[in-house]
Amino acid sequence: MSSVKASKVHAQFARAKEAGGEFAAAAEAYERAGEMDNVVRLQLEHLDGAERAFEIVRETKSSEGALSAARYCAEAGRYPNAIEFLLLANKEDEAFALAQQHGEVDCFAATLGQENMSATRASEVAEYFEKNSPERAAEFYQAAGNYHKALRLLLACSAASGTAGGSGSAADTALVRAIEVVGAARNDMLTHTLIDHLMGEQDGIPKDPHHIFRLYLALGNYTQAAKTAVIIARQEQELGNYKLARDVLVETSRQLRARRLRVARELQNALALLHSYVLVKKLVKRSQHGPAARMLVRVAQHLSKFPTHAANILISAVIECQRAGLRAYSYDFAATLMRTPEYRGSMDKDIRRKIEAIVRRPNKEQEPDARTPCPYCSHELAEAELDCPTCKNAIPYCIVTGYHMVKDDWTQCPRCTFPGLYSQFVEHLGTDATCPMCEQPVTPDELHKVPENEVLLDDEVSPDATETP
Repeated sequence: MSSVKASKVHAQFARAKEAGGEFAAAAEAYERAGEMDNVVRLQLEHLDGAERAFEIVRETKSSEGALSAARYCAEAGRYPNAIEFLLLANKEDEAFALAQQHGEVDCFAATLGQENMSATRASEVAEYFEKNSPERAAEFYQAAGNYHKALRLLLACSAASGTAGGSGSAADTALVRAIEVVGAARNDMLTHTLIDHLMGEQDGIPKDPHHIFRLYLALGNYTQAAKTAVIIARQEQELGNYKLARDVLVETSRQLRARRLRVARELQNALALLHSYVLVKKLVKRSQHGPAARMLVRVAQHLSKFPTHAANILISAVIECQRAGLRAYSYDFAATLMRTPEYRGSMDKDIRRKIEAIVRRPNKEQEPDARTPCPYCSHELAEAELDCPTCKNAIPYCIVTGYHMVKDDWTQCPRCTFPGLYSQFVEHLGTDATCPMCEQPVTPDELHKVPENEVLLDDEVSPDATETP
């Protein structure tokens, strides 16, 4: 028979073998004839070849074969497989009924997939989960387009988790999901309901402001998101969480820049100051004491914004300014430390003696500040100054050094698009393979020096840009 090509002959031979009880030979002949449903039937009923039958059904996607496999699995108590094959046979109602009967609705939903689920079916799945798994129910109500019910369940989960105590992670997870629901719904009533919840209107407990920030982002209200981000950053800054505060502003700025929307001056200034603080440790590690000192001078001039680390900032400023030869600044900061009782009392004895020596034997000589041209008007100004006194523009700053940008040494991070001095960025990547701002991996080959005539200033601003209200 191996030399016979006609399918009909193989089929006749298969039926003869089956009638004679030679099921293995019959299955082989049916396969040569291309009658795979019969192969499936024999494997299931006579050859104990269930896995081979399942393999054939999954490959051929035959409805008849899938029904045979489903019946076999249901009788054997293999309900997840039965559900799979019923769906393959386009028997969705039967599959859902079996799933409900045997507690396999999760399996049903995963196998069918939300993208293939009708709104009616998604609602039925949601109703099944509602009593014992309200967050899962909310997921399927959202898939069904019933945003009101999805939000109600998620807010109830958030309230219940918050009342129960603990870390609050369950409550936060529910709120993140609620924000996704409202962002998808774009319904004013639902938006106000969620904002009231986040503000604590119902239980008197205001929620983490990060959630309000995420809500505004989800709604496309980037102006309010930016204002909220500044508030969050200020709160984190007051707690001494400077890097976290900076990261909030970095992400907000990236969202705005990606949509070519204006980044408010308040946000830009707050980010520049926080990034200056974060840069110090990186610069000192690379023995870049000049830039480190300049960043500490910048931070120390806004000491009220760093209340929990004011003394430490001044001490670091004194030390780095001494190393960088900025003796006048070093003396000024040392004098501030010594005339402020709370700072003076918090210092280590050895450090205090060194600070006292600087104050008692003042040496305020230092080299004039290095000057580089403003990229807007070419006026020469101190390289650490970010506001041009001539054209009054706020100058973009280098994310590696904190110095203002110059047109003849311009590049930008390929990940976050913040600008940096090309020469400094390449040098930085020699010891640290990440962007100093977004902290994503970057290689020197990815940096491209921008020709002077192609440098775009104020590239985050688009006068025609609009945002979703």
